[in-house]
Amino acid sequence: MVARCRTAVIVGVAARIVDVEADVSSGLPGLTIVGLADTAVSESRDRVRAAIEHSGFEWPRTRVTVALLPASLPKRGSSLDAAIAVAILAASQQLPEAAAAGSCVLGELGLDGRIHPVAGGIAAALAVQGRAVRLLVPAAGVGEATLVPGVDAGGVRDLSHLVRVLRGEAEPEGAARDGLVSAPHPPDLADVRGQSEARRALEVAAAGGHHLAMIGVPGVGKTLLAERLPGLIPPLDDATALEVTAIQSAAGLDPRGLVRRVPFQAPHHSASMTAIVGGGQGGRLRIGAATLAHRGVLFLDEAPEFARSVLDALRQPLESGEVRIARADISGVLPARFALVIAANPCPCGKGLGMDAACVCSPMERRRYAAKMSGPLMDRVDLRVSLEKPSLAQIGDAGESTAVVADRVAEARVRAATRWASEGVDWRVNAEAPGSVLRDRRPPDEAGARLLRSAFARGSLSMRGADRVLRVAWTLADLDAAAQPGADHVAGAMVLRGGGLAWAS
Repeated sequence: MVARCRTAVIVGVAARIVDVEADVSSGLPGLTIVGLADTAVSESRDRVRAAIEHSGFEWPRTRVTVALLPASLPKRGSSLDAAIAVAILAASQQLPEAAAAGSCVLGELGLDGRIHPVAGGIAAALAVQGRAVRLLVPAAGVGEATLVPGVDAGGVRDLSHLVRVLRGEAEPEGAARDGLVSAPHPPDLADVRGQSEARRALEVAAAGGHHLAMIGVPGVGKTLLAERLPGLIPPLDDATALEVTAIQSAAGLDPRGLVRRVPFQAPHHSASMTAIVGGGQGGRLRIGAATLAHRGVLFLDEAPEFARSVLDALRQPLESGEVRIARADISGVLPARFALVIAANPCPCGKGLGMDAACVCSPMERRRYAAKMSGPLMDRVDLRVSLEKPSLAQIGDAGESTAVVADRVAEARVRAATRWASEGVDWRVNAEAPGSVLRDRRPPDEAGARLLRSAFARGSLSMRGADRVLRVAWTLADLDAAAQPGADHVAGAMVLRGGGLAWAS
């Protein structure tokens, strides 16, 4: 007899439904698993058999064949254990075949029959959304699965409980929490003293989703500013929060409810390319910090200390908002639409070249240090500012708080979203708008356009740079509640793009 059950495997940040078929037929006793199963899946034969016997059920004393379909999809991990056990029990007529076929089951089996949590509960719920399928997951992870609307999800403690649920003799467990987590209070922007230009750039970056580079001597406040950027961005809406939470769940993190705060990733400068942008190894897509920062902020402190190959690998996701992985044994696309924040010292020793500086770096060392930040990478950064040490008078000036600036940012984002919604597109911030649309359908006024053409004719802006200046000009206009960018907005965007940096292009 052949019985079926469904499960799911994680591919990147999404889940693929897998049909588990079990055939109990005559022949020498044994269990065979087919369908591109890795070592962890192949080892499930021992876990499943011990769990079935310790749960008080009968292991078939004949030949058992388990097929994992589609056969061309690699199956990895131990999350298929529970579904394999259900299919075998249904094939041996120890539970209703129809109940098994109408369920999607996830979970790792212990030898005593307990069902342990696995990653990807939200991704599996999204995969079965809209299908007439009941999702059964480990009780410890049912809170994630119930975050997805329109999904009949429940939790099971062990194999015995799972079988009783499928027989209709017991009810699955519900979520132990309401899916919402109170986020800690964000750090206050008022903690940063002085740095009026950098604070303005931070506000513009938050309002338009722009990339930002800050160059300054150690201790001037670069890291403090970067850490306060997420607090300026409005909380994630329902759809985006579910998207971000699903990514964290697929990565094996415990989001502990719906993630409302924008993600903030700050990897160490010794991180590898795979750790930053993701990769593929052993037939598995690995999620990097760029994907974990999706819809949030990726902060690279001491950016020139990163390997240049790692920094240049960010050039493509900065443009497209996704990472395309292509390896011999697997390929896929990972979401990576984030705001990049770069912090760097002016030179290797960090003292700079000002009148009061005592830089000990040779010209060759300074050129080599600056060369880590390639021209094509910096051309993709919209805002580039230099930070100077605040004066004694500025130290006593706390400036505006996060709450005050966040209100202006939220209003500017509403104006941008309303404008792009009227165009019939789903862009959320100005940084996502293509340059062709900005030039043809949303240009600045005549004075602003003349200023932009003049800068392009002088060669101070590339075509990409001109488009990015126009995006920033729209954000400045949104912050000022202007109907169209003017010459002041274009000039302000050009100033924020240059910033007097040695790396500006």
